[in-house]
Amino acid sequence: MQDFLEPKEKKKGINKVFAAGALLGVLAIGIVIAILAMKPSMEEQTANILAGSFREGSPEFEDLQKDIIISTADGTVQSPTGMGTISMFINGKIRNKGTKTITVLEVNVGVVTQFNEVLKERRILVVPVQQSALGPGEIIPITLTLDGFKKEDDRANIRWKVTAIKAAP
Repeated sequence: MQDFLEPKEKKKGINKVFAAGALLGVLAIGIVIAILAMKPSMEEQTANILAGSFREGSPEFEDLQKDIIISTADGTVQSPTGMGTISMFINGKIRNKGTKTITVLEVNVGVVTQFNEVLKERRILVVPVQQSALGPGEIIPITLTLDGFKKEDDRANIRWKVTAIKAAP
């Protein structure tokens, strides 16, 4: 009973289980970071997808691009943000009226003034990101956001332009 009431001697040093757990945690985090570092960046992935696609100026581009119809759908919304700027949510439809299946399609979307000056623009890789391919007669709905407009900006029109295209052989 005497031993029970006496203060016990405190052990000094590092708890071995805690140290092993911390070491394993650091090792696991290091492995995850190494795996993520080996994955190519989004820019590299996009460049790989666009490799071999036709750009403006080539006859193949002109031939394929004339079969792509892009229209702005109803429902474009302008919304104020907490920072005092305006965001635009743009809806559109992309239709392939040709006979070839489109495997890569990059589109540039811009908001222009009534004097055709570009306020903001954005490039989007539609195919294969949103849909794996765009077959003949198919339609892809597209929605995107453009941020950072001022209240006094003249947001008169929305311009769509095909910037890169590739069709299945």
